[in-house]
Amino acid sequence: MSLKLANNVGALTAQHNLNRSSSALGKSLERLSSGLKINRGADGPAALVISEKQRSQIAGLRQAINNSEKAVSVVQTAEGALNEINTLLVKIRGLALDSANSGVNDEDALAANQAEISNALDTIDRIANNTQFGAKKLLDGSAGTTGVSNDTDVTFLNASAATQTGTYGVNISQAATKAIAEAGAVTTTTTAVETLTINGVNITLEAGLDQNGVIARINEFSNQTGVVADNLGTTVAGATRLVSADLGADESITVQSSLAAAATTSGFSNTATTVTGQDIAGTINGVTATGDGSVLESTVGASKGLKVQVGLDPGNATQTVSGAQGNVDVTNNALVFQIGANQNQTAGISIGRVNSTSLGIGVTGNQFSNLNEININSASTAQDALAIIDVAVDDITNLRGDLGAFQQNTLASTSSNLRATLENTVNAESIIRDTDFAQEISNFTKQQVLVQAGTTVLGNANQTSQLVLSLLG
Repeated sequence: MSLKLANNVGALTAQHNLNRSSSALGKSLERLSSGLKINRGADGPAALVISEKQRSQIAGLRQAINNSEKAVSVVQTAEGALNEINTLLVKIRGLALDSANSGVNDEDALAANQAEISNALDTIDRIANNTQFGAKKLLDGSAGTTGVSNDTDVTFLNASAATQTGTYGVNISQAATKAIAEAGAVTTTTTAVETLTINGVNITLEAGLDQNGVIARINEFSNQTGVVADNLGTTVAGATRLVSADLGADESITVQSSLAAAATTSGFSNTATTVTGQDIAGTINGVTATGDGSVLESTVGASKGLKVQVGLDPGNATQTVSGAQGNVDVTNNALVFQIGANQNQTAGISIGRVNSTSLGIGVTGNQFSNLNEININSASTAQDALAIIDVAVDDITNLRGDLGAFQQNTLASTSSNLRATLENTVNAESIIRDTDFAQEISNFTKQQVLVQAGTTVLGNANQTSQLVLSLLG
């Protein structure tokens, strides 16, 4: 071999390899001490980009799970309050049934029942107004859907969580009508005792009654028959007319007289005649809606769940108005929860107002328009109160069902899915970024031995120059 003194190439080679081994040993120490094999962009640019995106997703998934759990707490708070309202409604229903038992109760008992109902209604209003989660009220309507009509003939009743904020036109193509039965002759004076059967109720008409007397006698039984009589017949001008109390296809009148129709009788036939009313028909937001009596409900599209009631025609009290009826402006203030790790991954639930004036609405043929108006000071009013209370119970139980379905099918299921996704995403990020200690310790041992060997070889390479001195001596 050649011996050189000016340049010790062997020492340079040994130093170069020692530096490489030292650098690799330092990198191995960093990975072992940090637990990560990607500590900076230079360790793996592509892996770092993927890992950081997954870290962002992992943080989002954890927060989404937390959000879902908070949402469950909100729903449970509302549902707990509704359960108490449900209990109060059951109590109110029992009191109404007690007051309907007219054969037992006197005025004092009825007044005591009414006082208890009034107190229960105040409690329902208090629960509706005061139930909140933190500072957010849940049952006062601020978390529900509200609407305002610009036409006095249309009244906004309610909407669902599916109803989107917007302005929706209402057009009535077919008016809702009451059931109407007309006599075939105008009564002058009845000449014989007659039995008039209306909706299964037998009404005795004494001889000698004029038309006004016949009408007055029929109207004495209106609470039982659901029918009101007047002298506004049109088929035979001025004939006695029977009109159902309310509108819609569910309203019917069956009438039969014991005598043949004549001017000396009530004028109604001795053959049973049955007539029915007609449900309203029309569109909301240009889409065909479902009619029930005078109530029109949207079942599809952006207005789905919107329910309005149409008023009576000022010129004809037996039917509603028809034609274009302006617009209803709807605002959906539903509670919206961010239950996903990414933009717009939300779910919402609408909780309408549940105070006494908002429960039991839309009951046809009833003297009370909502729960707040009920009184049970007589057996007849107690019967109407029962119909309102039953609808109020349905309102609350349906809302509780919606909340339960939202909690179970949306929040709980989403939370379970998020946990599974989080587990898999963390595993994927770990594969990319975490140190494999078994592999890295083997690498560390290897680099440690190379550094030790390189140090020894570098020392030997430096001693090679001493051989030149032996030649010079």
